[in-house]
Amino acid sequence: MNPDPEIRRLLDLMPASGRMVTKLVSRPEQSAVVDVTFPLPWHRTRPINVNFDLWGQLSRPQRDLMLLRTVAWLTSIRWFQPSIYQGLVLAGAVGTLIELSQGDAIGAVTAGGLTALAGTQIWRGSRSPQLELEADEAALRVAQRRGYTEPEAARHLVDAIEVVAAIERRPGLDFTELLRCQNLRAIAGSSSMGVPDPMRRSLNR
Repeated sequence: MNPDPEIRRLLDLMPASGRMVTKLVSRPEQSAVVDVTFPLPWHRTRPINVNFDLWGQLSRPQRDLMLLRTVAWLTSIRWFQPSIYQGLVLAGAVGTLIELSQGDAIGAVTAGGLTALAGTQIWRGSRSPQLELEADEAALRVAQRRGYTEPEAARHLVDAIEVVAAIERRPGLDFTELLRCQNLRAIAGSSSMGVPDPMRRSLNR
């Protein structure tokens, strides 16, 4: 697949918020169809690395939903929003600078440890099943503004998850992917069993 016209098409597909913070990068050497790294607070852009040779093996609707879902996940990670962990990161970083300026090595290590702990909690939260499900549902909402119905968008995303696993020659889906597929099948109307809110909250712990 020629990356250039596909990148232009995908940029048009993205919501404006996605175009502002993400960047599509052609990576023909990678074994994954799509690969993203956890966005750190000092990164101005959040790259989405795509192997377009593998990407071309998905149908166009599958590619649309996979891209929208990846953008939804990346834009859901916000370092600078009010929460206890964001506050601890900020307090720890400021404390580290103050202790270093005063030559207090023990204080600097303590403050640095606080920053690292809070940052780890933010990272863990970004990988929680609840956030993964929310990213799927955010992608479906954008897809509806792009002409898909919610059930068909959910079906295309389930298919994309399964096709990507086959393309990448993985032995099967992991637990979170299975959970996502179950939730999406319920939205698509092909299953009566979704993922209830109490279970989502328990999985986030």
